[in-house]
Amino acid sequence: MPLTYDLKKIKFATDEATYQRAVDLYESGKVTEVKEAFGDFTAVVLGTQSYRVSVSGRNYKLGHCTCYLGEKGTLCKHMVAMALYAVLNGKPLTAEDKQQRNEVKRSDRREALNNDELAEVKKSITESMKYIKPYRGPSRTWFANQDSLREGCARLSAIVSDLPANRQTADILVKLLLRLDRKLQVGGVDDSNGIVGGFMNEVVEMLKDFAQTDPACIDAFEPLCGKQTCFGWEEPLVRIFDERLNVQL
Repeated sequence: MPLTYDLKKIKFATDEATYQRAVDLYESGKVTEVKEAFGDFTAVVLGTQSYRVSVSGRNYKLGHCTCYLGEKGTLCKHMVAMALYAVLNGKPLTAEDKQQRNEVKRSDRREALNNDELAEVKKSITESMKYIKPYRGPSRTWFANQDSLREGCARLSAIVSDLPANRQTADILVKLLLRLDRKLQVGGVDDSNGIVGGFMNEVVEMLKDFAQTDPACIDAFEPLCGKQTCFGWEEPLVRIFDERLNVQL
């Protein structure tokens, strides 16, 4: 039975500390005696002692470990290391595989994206937006919903952190912010933990930086003028647009 998750799923749906510890275990060969049966995996993962670990092939967070956290039903580094082995089959991780970018950071790129790159960015954003889900279920599913929001924002952070600073990508980011704002206002997304809002504020800071690097990016802020957003995130960008307009007049 094929796995229903991949490396990206593990990387973006696991908290940073657990993921990095799992990477260390995997790279140091601590995942041993791996067996697969009916799509599920078992192994002995070496740590302060030997831990017996099992992970579902349908959901890497479903499983068990004999460590302290695993015995309490908490996802642990040993389970994540086992999941990495299940996905990679012992192959090495690349530097990009090991890097989690859960915060938006501007790249040093300036060049325009070609048509294929632009299409891939838009496709990746659309796929990541699927994790920004509405919450309409019973209270017991709320934490899973928040995990989905966190994963979606982590995926989006990795995408936008690789974008060059220019008018083309400023347009993309403004449209992304407006899509997220709509999800918050009328899409049923419960952002009471501030996960989505925090990501949006980071993107706004990136756009402010874009405006300083390339003033042509300011033109991308015009669609925000006159908008009423869920928490006023657009105000700094509208202010920049108005100030530039007043200088021109």
